[in-house]
Amino acid sequence: QVHLVESGGGLVQPGGSLRLSCAASGSIIRFYGMGWYRQAPGKQRELVASISGNGSTNYIGSVKGRFTISRDNAKNTVYLQMNGLKPEDTAVYYCHTVMYRSDYWGQGTQVTVSS
Repeated sequence: QVHLVESGGGLVQPGGSLRLSCAASGSIIRFYGMGWYRQAPGKQRELVASISGNGSTNYIGSVKGRFTISRDNAKNTVYLQMNGLKPEDTAVYYCHTVMYRSDYWGQGTQVTVSS
């Protein structure tokens, strides 16, 4: 079992940056794929970025070149660096992994991009 806790959300102006963190406890995540999802009001939850156990990454088209997912195995933590934020990036961001055939989610962190 793994417990995921996100942090780093907040209110930022368009063009600004935020770095989200997902700290894991209870299990070592270094060999597992991790993902950042987001859910805006009235919309379905979508996968924004993922990183595999060997470090390969994937992004949805709308964030490519602006967001970077990374992991620090020593800290058992995954990050999402978000630059060039746009109002359409406003959502609750969730950390996710699948471990032992079970889905694990964090509680989410709100990101609001507004002037």
